[in-house]
Amino acid sequence: MIAQGGQRDDYYEAIGKGIIMLEQFWLGMAIIFVSGILNGGFALPMKYTRNWNWENTWFVFSFVGIFLLPWVMAFGFVPHLTQVYTGVPARVVVLAVTFGFFWGISQVTYGLSLKAVGLAVAVSVVSGLACLSGALVPLLVLSPADLFRARGIFLLCSLPILFAGLLMYSLASRNREKEQRSENPAQAASGGSFKVGLALCIFTGVVGSSFNLGYAFSGDIIRKSIDSGASPLTAGYGIWALVFGAGSIPNLCYCLYRLFRNRTFATFRQKGWPKETLLGVMMAVIWLSGLLLYGAGVTLVGRFGSSAGFTLFLTVSVLSSTVLGVFAGEWKSTSPRTRGLLALGVSAMVLAVVVLNLGGLFA
Repeated sequence: MIAQGGQRDDYYEAIGKGIIMLEQFWLGMAIIFVSGILNGGFALPMKYTRNWNWENTWFVFSFVGIFLLPWVMAFGFVPHLTQVYTGVPARVVVLAVTFGFFWGISQVTYGLSLKAVGLAVAVSVVSGLACLSGALVPLLVLSPADLFRARGIFLLCSLPILFAGLLMYSLASRNREKEQRSENPAQAASGGSFKVGLALCIFTGVVGSSFNLGYAFSGDIIRKSIDSGASPLTAGYGIWALVFGAGSIPNLCYCLYRLFRNRTFATFRQKGWPKETLLGVMMAVIWLSGLLLYGAGVTLVGRFGSSAGFTLFLTVSVLSSTVLGVFAGEWKSTSPRTRGLLALGVSAMVLAVVVLNLGGLFA
């Protein structure tokens, strides 16, 4: 009887742990869902700039959002941050910095592609390609056995649905480009070459998941931060400071190059600069808020956070940018057929989110 009682206690203890893990999974995915909405819409303020050129707005965004605020948050929420860095293997810090630098290059090309192809198209193409590396690589390297368990299988099932949605989305985008060019040739030309913009999106998608890889392979920093007194939900701030600090270098350097080449430094002092500066700062705050929430959500989800969570993050980013793109007028003057393709693409991406989250039923 004592043995049976002990087994019963172990059984209920296991059930309790499973419920807690399941609740943390759903809470983490909910937080990642919100972070995807913020990430999908962070660039919207750029559409309302009137006096500044791209390099002026992106310089403010890069300095405030990519360089300054991540370090402020890291020093503010991770006690003894410098000791955390010196207390982990050097390769961990080097990996975070390296991935961050490559991500910074892709962020520059992403900013350029926004002007060429629009908010919705840029996010969709970049997100689809980034899913291949950003979602699968951490799972294959850190816990390959999980790929063929319930949550891994749901992740694999969600990816083809997502890609089908992105394919329909790209067809709708191509039709939109043709229809808007015939409706208003001057307006279509002013956005830049669609082919060049699409090439920038492809490059960005291949390299753009580097920030997630930098986070996924820097778990030692999170553990050391918690040992130093940081909350588990803010322990990743030390990683973001390294990743984004390195990523700010290509962004700021390219902005400076364009400011010198185009002689647009004086634009910072033109009439209306407070409003233009505020728009750049708004972009920075929205973007960084999304990434910080993503890191917290990944921590709650657990070992699937950097794979299933990343897929959810990117998918919701596409959906968010689509809605904002529609309201911003990106799909004006398009035919019912084009809007139908857009609706089918969005529906497929919503289905991908549902399938992905069905993995949460398996603790």
